[in-house]
Amino acid sequence: MTLYVSGFYCALTTFLALFLSARVVQLRVRFKVGVGNGEHPEIYLARRAHGNLLENAPLGLLLLAIAELDGLHAGWLHLFGTVMLVSRLLHAIGLTQGKGGPHMGRMLGMLGTWGVMVALAVVDIVMFLEA
Repeated sequence: MTLYVSGFYCALTTFLALFLSARVVQLRVRFKVGVGNGEHPEIYLARRAHGNLLENAPLGLLLLAIAELDGLHAGWLHLFGTVMLVSRLLHAIGLTQGKGGPHMGRMLGMLGTWGVMVALAVVDIVMFLEA
């Protein structure tokens, strides 16, 4: 069995992670901060957007890959992968635009991420029980 679909979403998530990392570097250069935040909230929020992606995406992508290996239909895999990717993007936008406070993008991003993770965890458990 191949992992074409989950591999595709891993690749797209990698590009998102690199973009968010580049934003941190760009802000550090602008504010002349070598390490940390330098007491600049913009850097802190950019770091949290990047860090939150790296904290949540790997588990979701792993669950997606396991579902693919277990034979979940490609349509479901694309649905879960797309919702996860869009949710992570919404969260990053919401976190930075909302300046760390409440923001619709941040809320929808986390709900979408958690929803996909719960759904894939249930799918993986059901597929295990049916094996």
